[in-house]
Amino acid sequence: MAPAISAIRESIFAFRQTRPFFRARILTLLRRAHQHRKKRSAGKDRRKSIPNMTLIEDRPIEVLERLVPGHWEGDLIKGKMNRSQVGTLVERTTLYVALVKLENGKAETAAQGFADILNRFDAEMRRSMTYDQGREMARHQDLSEKTGIKVYFAHPHSPWERGINENTNGLLRQYLPKGEDLSDYSQEELDDIAANLNARPRKSLG
Repeated sequence: MAPAISAIRESIFAFRQTRPFFRARILTLLRRAHQHRKKRSAGKDRRKSIPNMTLIEDRPIEVLERLVPGHWEGDLIKGKMNRSQVGTLVERTTLYVALVKLENGKAETAAQGFADILNRFDAEMRRSMTYDQGREMARHQDLSEKTGIKVYFAHPHSPWERGINENTNGLLRQYLPKGEDLSDYSQEELDDIAANLNARPRKSLG
């Protein structure tokens, strides 16, 4: 019995020693191959205040229930060293994705860039957009004026309030990796990437 117990203990020890390696290897094979999110340290929020925000709890019930198309979630994904960015939009009911080329992360650039893409769609498809409290959306009133869309803001550090967009951003990282300079992509190339993702079968859409 003793040799058998000793062999089991050695096997367990060997497994514990190699487990981190196998976990790291498995993560690289997943569609979304990132580690767990790191918690931010407590303290002052790094985001600047945004004037005249309407928070997410004031959205109409039709947005929450995804009953009517035309309600979007928006965000930025960033490239190498956070020096380039692409705007992302996903429609909550149909999961339709649109990408926005941005020359920089300034609020006026984001307002115009998102407006240009949203105005491709008919007015009934421009009902609302839910965004985080990133300072690039500080000119949300300009965006509303240009498109007729109403912008709602999620609470700080609450990505689950825009879960569809967060999941979509993860899928887009197959095409727009973090280590790349995203400014190299033209709007036409971004449109092609969005088309590829929109053509993918989605289980939630049947």
